Amino acid sequence: MKNNPLRSYIRPGYLPHMFCPGCGAGQVLHFFVRAADDLGLDFDKLVAIGGVGCAARIPVYLHADVLHGVHGRTLPWAMGIKLYKPDLKVVIFAGDGDAAAIGGNHLIHAARRNLDVTMIVVNNLNFGMTGGQMAPTTPMQCATSTTPFGNQENPFDLCALAQSAGATFVSRWATTRPAQTIRAIKKALTHNGFAFLEIISQCPTNFGRRALSTGEAVKVRQWIADRTVTLAKATAMDPEKRAGAFVLGDFHQAAAPVFRGTSVSGTEE
Repeated sequence: MKNNPLRSYIRPGYLPHMFCPGCGAGQVLHFFVRAADDLGLDFDKLVAIGGVGCAARIPVYLHADVLHGVHGRTLPWAMGIKLYKPDLKVVIFAGDGDAAAIGGNHLIHAARRNLDVTMIVVNNLNFGMTGGQMAPTTPMQCATSTTPFGNQENPFDLCALAQSAGATFVSRWATTRPAQTIRAIKKALTHNGFAFLEIISQCPTNFGRRALSTGEAVKVRQWIADRTVTLAKATAMDPEKRAGAFVLGDFHQAAAPVFRGTSVSGTEE
């Protein structure tokens, strides 16, 4: 393992990681370095940003410049970086709560502006790091630490939200589909404009134990796999049967005016 070329993208001495056994965040870290390696991404020109939460720990392991701060403020930091250094590649790793709860307003306006950053949202369907509370994406009827009798609120469709707000690349995949997820990460990284990628991910420690009565990662991943359907198949399904499914695919890609910021000399980039 020490001779694995992908280890060059990881900070020396930072492995093994701190994620719970079976957590999908470790998989997403792997998917990202695989995609970066395929693209030949220059980590000297990369800034990775994380807020607070399980997914926000992903950039800490990357051997690049990293900003790790408060909950829900990843996109304002990204905008500040792009204003100062428009040529940098900025990648955000956020959880579903980080992106859609306290950070929801920032998401809307970053998409509206078509900010030239990549946002990867690792959606584990609950607030996994702080005790398994209900999140904006928790499926209906699922038990959490704050909804012990089942969630009664409709969850956000994050991809629909991002697309309607103006994001020019929108995609959703899952940890159960590694090849497709790696391909989507590469598309997001090379997109010109606001790229929004949601990755449905297992949380065996909190979501699994409360919502599914199991802490086994394999069973939680299987639960996700059983509820995923590709976009092509979803369009032919009855709406009632499609309700509650995780629809996977590339939903939207378009060209539009891109907000990159202004260089320190004041010249528009």
